[in-house]
Amino acid sequence: MDSAPEPTDLTGKILIAMPGMGDPRFEHSVIYLCAHSEEGAMGLIVNKPSADVSMGALLEQLSITPAPGLGPRQVHFGGPVEMGRGFVLHSPDYMSGLTTLQVNDGFSMTGTLDVLETIARGDGPAQWMAMLGYAGWGPGQLEEELAANGWLVCDATPDLIFETADASKWEAALNSMGVSAHLLSAEGGTA
Repeated sequence: MDSAPEPTDLTGKILIAMPGMGDPRFEHSVIYLCAHSEEGAMGLIVNKPSADVSMGALLEQLSITPAPGLGPRQVHFGGPVEMGRGFVLHSPDYMSGLTTLQVNDGFSMTGTLDVLETIARGDGPAQWMAMLGYAGWGPGQLEEELAANGWLVCDATPDLIFETADASKWEAALNSMGVSAHLLSAEGGTA
């Protein structure tokens, strides 16, 4: 009796977009997977700051007054699904009174307004990124993209997600696997 292998749960891992994947929205993307199961996957792009949405503007739009010292922060493009919906990927030292998904020991995600209110007051999570939208995959879709070499998978670290400059995250994620970005090509070839 032949049985298919159990699918690997990639929750808490990073997806690194391979060159030439064909979807410009994901070119050079680094995606933190918040959830992955046989029902599909949900992740947040962590290296694409929004060109036109700052944290200050977002808080103002939501009628939240930031405490002095919040500092300028960009809101990120989390992905092309539900771009009007906000998410905060953060360190696990914060739990929303409403709903926080504890992804693993290093990361949590909150999609309710109370996390922005606590960040604005200055008593939110120690490390965080705000994003609009998310990346989503239906059942089996991510597995198909992985099988077609659309993504590489690596471990996530708070340093990579929260401390590495956005423009450097793609290459830093590859380097964490021992892969040089210069050796990747969008073109297939024959030897």
